[in-house]
This record gives sequence, structure tokens and C-alpha cells, in this order.
Amino acid sequence: MKTLQAYRFALDPNAAQAANLHRHAGAARFAYNWGLARVQAALAQRETERSYGLSGDLLTAVRWTLPALRLAWNAAKRDVAPWWDECSKEAFSAGLDQLARGLKNVTDSRKGKRKGRRVGFPRFTKR
Repeated sequence: MKTLQAYRFALDPNAAQAANLHRHAGAARFAYNWGLARVQAALAQRETERSYGLSGDLLTAVRWTLPALRLAWNAAKRDVAPWWDECSKEAFSAGLDQLARGLKNVTDSRKGKRKGRRVGFPRFTKR
């Protein structure tokens, strides 16, 4: 028989540490919202292309896996977030990971691979 033991710790950051925590949380939120805007723009482009009669391989590809989002982020980060080097790269990666998981849940829910009620499309996050 295994025993599971958990610990709970309270954070008591000083002013500089609290500022860093807020900065990193904001960076994750920024990356999440940036990725979501990119995915929504690609989906809107596909709908526009369908209205022109295009189909199949002619449609814009919508890639929302974590590796695809990270690749796009790394290509665009200097332009969209010139302050990106003030935060850990893991903060941005965490935001993109949350987005990729949310989008996968939507896909799995629509295909019937996920139990329970249908999952809605991710929304932009606020502070």
C-alpha cells in the first residue's frame, strides 16, 4: 500500500519577488492571448478561403500543437514582445502549453474522444 503525503507552502515574497511573479504571470497570459489571436486569425482566413470556393490543401493550415505554437512564438517574439528577455522562457511556454491543451480539449470533445459535456473554444484571458 502506498501512502501519499502532500505539503502546502505559503509564499511570502518581498516587493521585488512579487513584481517578478506578476511579470512572469503576465508573460504567460500574453503568450496565451497572442497564440489564441493567431489561431483565430488562421481559422478566419480558412473560412474566407472556403467562401471563395477553395478546399483541401489549398486552405491555410491551422497548427495549434505546442511545438507549432512555440515555433511561431520564437519567430515572432522579438517583434511582438520586445521585453521578452526580462522573463523566463518557461513563462511564455507555460502560456502556450495552456492554450495547446485547451485547443486539444476542444478537438477531442468535438470528435467524441472526451467524456462529459462539450468543451467550448478558449477565450482570451484577462488580468
